[in-house]
Amino acid sequence: MSVNMKSQLENVEMIAVEAGRILREGYGKPHTVGHKGVIDLVTEIDRQSEAFLVKEIQARFPNDHILAEENGEVAGNPERVWYIDPLDGTVNYAHRVPIFAVSIAYAVKGVLQIGVVYDPMRDECFSAERGRGAFLNQNPIHPSSAKMLGNALLVTGFPYDIWEGVDTNLDNFAMFSMRTQGVRRLGAAALDLCYVAAGRFDGYWEIKLKPWDVAAGALIVKEAGGIMTDIHGKDTFMDIPITVLAANPYIHNEMLTLLNQKDGH
Repeated sequence: MSVNMKSQLENVEMIAVEAGRILREGYGKPHTVGHKGVIDLVTEIDRQSEAFLVKEIQARFPNDHILAEENGEVAGNPERVWYIDPLDGTVNYAHRVPIFAVSIAYAVKGVLQIGVVYDPMRDECFSAERGRGAFLNQNPIHPSSAKMLGNALLVTGFPYDIWEGVDTNLDNFAMFSMRTQGVRRLGAAALDLCYVAAGRFDGYWEIKLKPWDVAAGALIVKEAGGIMTDIHGKDTFMDIPITVLAANPYIHNEMLTLLNQKDGH
């Protein structure tokens, strides 16, 4: 099928896989590692992947607006916005931990339309298009059926200002660790969301995120049949400051209640 004949989703999947090839080819090699914060890293591979993604999206959708992690905004139609994370899981990547992904999302007038997350080390492409379901390598995916937190496996992450910040999420981590079968920390928000969508995790929460961290995975969760909100239960999870709570339909409300029982939220 020619590029011109491909659907918009297929085009985005193809771009994500190509960007993933850049990550895979650079994996395990020496890198130039910079610091955006004390523990917030960036490598030359992040920038190579992002440059490729921006170029390809501009070539196919030349008038659209782009929000990308490393180089900020590419001005375009503000009603048609692309969210790009060229390497979600940079700290893992820099330490040769094979858990990272490319994340691409597209929104029209603030409504997410397309989400693609590609894990190049496992060759897993998670994707969704609004109203058409969610998929892993073209196969439909759905959340788990765990009905109680006591039977659930959760995942979370911690903010980059954890060394000096007040709201560290460590209290929530401890709370859920005492009420579930376990809480994992993979270090890649996009994959955390996709794993909830695919039923590998039963729920996920995190605070202090960026739009490109969550946009693609959020749509994939929703299209898979999961519940996607902020930690206050609102569907405005893309509004700054970004917090997320994604879970199967059975335990979302229980997680929401526990997250809001204490002061500070």
